[in-house]
Amino acid sequence: MIRVKLGKNVLEANDDMAGKLKEQYKKHNIKVINLIGSPGSGKTSILERTLPEISKKFNVAVIEGDILTSRDADRIKRLNVPAVQIQTGGSCHLDAGMVGRALGKVELSRLDLIIIENVGNLVCPACFDLGEDAKVVVASVAEGSDKPAKYPVIFNRAKVCILNKMDLLPYSNFSLDEFYKDIKHVNPGLRVFEVSSLKEQGLGGWLEWLEGLVADGGKEN
Repeated sequence: MIRVKLGKNVLEANDDMAGKLKEQYKKHNIKVINLIGSPGSGKTSILERTLPEISKKFNVAVIEGDILTSRDADRIKRLNVPAVQIQTGGSCHLDAGMVGRALGKVELSRLDLIIIENVGNLVCPACFDLGEDAKVVVASVAEGSDKPAKYPVIFNRAKVCILNKMDLLPYSNFSLDEFYKDIKHVNPGLRVFEVSSLKEQGLGGWLEWLEGLVADGGKEN
């Protein structure tokens, strides 16, 4: 019982902070994406393909969440995109307080879009609101087709799923039929984009969706 109460209090405190973040985003007319996926699903690689295109139209910054190292943020900075690294030191997710502190390191008045790449995990990040406009879940063919059934919370709460590493489909036992059957059961309205970040294939639909989200209230570049 004590554990349940503590968890509830932690989430309530996070939601309170997330509400304040929403106010900040609204004040500066910024759209925010919370990118969630397992380690190795290809979240950073997708960003490396997304950012050069989206940056042509909008001003973007990235907040990177990792337990240790700044390797992902360094990859983003090489694209000339502002990136702030959050090292959680062991926590399996970002919380609204961490993101709030990171916002102090970017110039909000100039931004149209913030993409938060969460710590690699399909469980904990799903429960913590970061004030975002949309959660985007990244799955990959290499992980297997059962992820929506095994981790339904994130697939239920996400607006978009990016199914990455489609180039590996012929070499795997991944079942698209099973994957979509489970998606339909968990979240019938979930948009799925089949992509290969390595081969730079299938990204058009994802980019179109993202551009539409930002353009709905985004600032002029």
